[in-house]
Amino acid sequence: MKIAHSVLYLLVVFGLNSCFFSAENPYTGLPPGVWRAVLKLENNPINPNPRGEPLPDKVNLKFEEITNGELPFLFEVKYVTPDSFYIEIINGEERIVVNDIKIGRDKSQAKDTILINFPVFDSYIKGYFLENAIDGQWVVRNKENYSIPFVARHGRDYRFTNLRKEPVMDVSGRWETTFEIGTPDEYKGVGEFKQNGNHLTGTFLTETGDYRYLEGTVQANKLYLSCFDGTHAFLFEGKIDPKDSSMIGSFRSGHLYQTSWEAKFNPKAKLADANSLTYLKSGYDRFDFSFENPDGKKVSLRDARYKNKVKIIQLMGTWCPNCRDETEFLVEYLKEHPDQDVEVIALGFERYKDKEKAMGALRTYKEYFKMDYELLLAGNSNKAEASQVLPMLNAVLAFPTMIVVDQNDRVQLIHTGFSGPATSEYKQFKSEFSRFISQLLTNKSVQQ
Repeated sequence: MKIAHSVLYLLVVFGLNSCFFSAENPYTGLPPGVWRAVLKLENNPINPNPRGEPLPDKVNLKFEEITNGELPFLFEVKYVTPDSFYIEIINGEERIVVNDIKIGRDKSQAKDTILINFPVFDSYIKGYFLENAIDGQWVVRNKENYSIPFVARHGRDYRFTNLRKEPVMDVSGRWETTFEIGTPDEYKGVGEFKQNGNHLTGTFLTETGDYRYLEGTVQANKLYLSCFDGTHAFLFEGKIDPKDSSMIGSFRSGHLYQTSWEAKFNPKAKLADANSLTYLKSGYDRFDFSFENPDGKKVSLRDARYKNKVKIIQLMGTWCPNCRDETEFLVEYLKEHPDQDVEVIALGFERYKDKEKAMGALRTYKEYFKMDYELLLAGNSNKAEASQVLPMLNAVLAFPTMIVVDQNDRVQLIHTGFSGPATSEYKQFKSEFSRFISQLLTNKSVQQ
């Protein structure tokens, strides 16, 4: 009897263990579901508020709800089959699909490895993963020696904190904002926020573009917003004063840039007209260029393909998130208006000084967005250098900048920056743009 009981016990234990191990992880990669990721920014950046005191001392802010210098974001792992998965990076309403993911094994460390590649933005996350955690680095190839420590944990669905401190006020609406306070580089912005309890989404518009989809939280008199899209990592922290509906805070972009900002609630806050900032210099009545595409072919506005057509010239960079939004808009516009005599030409200003690498970035970008128009290498992403390449402009103030040229090769519109789908102005821009192009096409016989 004792032997029989022992055998029965072993069979039961073995059976339970077999069930456990067979169901432990049916997937070949990361566990599915939501992950909380953190980029660990340096507490003392290389270039911390270079025109003033170190930022925490300057604005005297303590953000006790979060760990100083951590930029959080969420992503979700989704499986197509048990052997195939992708991730979606979550920023407010936006979900960025990333499917260029490789799993491997580091024999020297006896650890599993993962490579999450962002080919369009020429960056990647590489690290080790064990069960429900990843530990590694986010690396940007087109910036010299640029990497930020990265960690992620499975099953955590809060962005900044799971605290629920009662907000001192609802910050929903528009806020007149100033960045780089009291410096020669001070610039204006407009904050747009939507608050639901502790949850906060929104963006900041500036004259050169917007900070895209931000998401975060309001905790008592503090607010936190962040965004990670594969190329930019933005972290906003602010202190709210409900007495005069104002804010003051800090803004970090990666670990190399940090500055202060302040805002005042103003439902009528607006920026300068984006159609008036960039213009042709006196003495120029045409916009012209000749640059190479990734296949080595020279392309010019004088080419037969563009004769007697409306031309949209896009000054952009593959590294630029606002340029991505504008590119998606232009690609979609051409699809929706296949019968219009409209051509688009994109002029890429790249961070790579090496021509071959720059051309490679353009080629990847063009393929990814399925751009049915030319993408040319025009120069370096430095705005001063870009201004020299295009001497007919008063300056290249922003990437992107859109230049509309009529059928007679005369400039009809120059639009600086781009307020994308994360802003309240995007819908109006689309409508006005469509109407403007239709008017140019309709008036063709009059202008000739």
